[in-house]
Amino acid sequence: MNKVLKTIKRIPLLPLAVAAVFMALAPFAPEPHLVEKSRMLLHGELVKPIDIFDLFWHSFLLLLLAIRLISLKLSVND
Repeated sequence: MNKVLKTIKRIPLLPLAVAAVFMALAPFAPEPHLVEKSRMLLHGELVKPIDIFDLFWHSFLLLLLAIRLISLKLSVND
């Protein structure tokens, strides 16, 4: 696990943030997939494998960004 965190810490923050926001909001019209798939998840309608993959695909970079920011905050506190 430590090797994975070291790899994540080497990702530049600004490009990661831009890519994460872009993927979270894509496609821009009529509605971002992340919003659509989250709504489907809350209503219990997220059952097709392609929809589950789509939710993962559009939220993966946000998760990476969150891990990167948390690791940055923890390293500043040390």
